[in-house]
Order: sequence, then C-alpha cells, then structure tokens
Amino acid sequence: MCGKEVPVTKPMLVEGTKLSLCPNCARFGDEYKGSATKTPAGAPVPKSVIEERLQRRERRMQTKDVYAASTMELIDNYGKVVKAAREAKGMDIDEFAKSILERRGTIARLEANDLVPDDKLINKLETALDIVLKEEIQSGGQAAGGSKKSDGMTLSNFIRKE
Repeated sequence: MCGKEVPVTKPMLVEGTKLSLCPNCARFGDEYKGSATKTPAGAPVPKSVIEERLQRRERRMQTKDVYAASTMELIDNYGKVVKAAREAKGMDIDEFAKSILERRGTIARLEANDLVPDDKLINKLETALDIVLKEEIQSGGQAAGGSKKSDGMTLSNFIRKE
C-alpha cells in the first residue's frame, strides 16, 4: 500500500481484497487465511461488490406482470383521510407542510383531492400521519367466454331484432 521496497511481505485482506503488505501497512488489513471461496460447510460465501450489484440489477431489470391478480391503488377519499389525520395530530397545514418538507399549496390541493400524490409523497404522508393511503385491488378481468353477465349496456342493447 505504501510502496516501500521491503524484503518480506505478508498476505492480508483489505476491504475484501488480498494484498501483499509490508509489516507497517499490515495493521490496516485482516489476516488472510487461504482462498475466500473456501468456507466451512454451511457458511455463506462472501460476495464481491460486483456480484451484489449484478444481482440487484437483475432484480431491477425483471419484467413485471401488469395483469397481476392484485395491485395497490390509492384510496378514493385520500384527501379527507389526510386532513382528518393531520387535524387529529393537532397540526395546521403550514406546520404539517414544514414537517414533511413540502409546500403548503401541495398539501392544500392534496386535501381537496385536486392533486394525486406520487409514491414518494404517499410514503411521506403514511409515515408522518400513521395512516394507510393505498389498498389492494383485486383485478376483475374475466377471460373470454366467461359466464358472468354484465348489468350494463352491451352491444345487444343497440341491435334491432325484428
């Protein structure tokens, strides 16, 4: 590490990397004991930073099923829920907006249901007010040829039968 020419070096692990260090620099590392991949049975194999990043990238790049059976949706009366929770905590709009680092107008529009919050703002509101603003919605999609009858208008309502 220091670059000195010394007659004897010692193999050491410094932040997961094997280095041959002089006796003076050896205090910055841990004792190197064989190969990092050789571990006792059942012990986890240490991962490198690159492997961890590749695994995270792989998880992030996986395709998502947009037709999944259930999704999380914002509740219909989110404005009333936020206002009631804020008032229950005894805070006015200005105090609350400052506490979550948002503008007063944003909170006022949100409580009036004029603004649909993004996920980041929803998380802020949920943690600050101890409320739940998202609910699980089951998809009501029916496969073609299903036996479910619709109570609404269908094409047969517009066809003249003589």
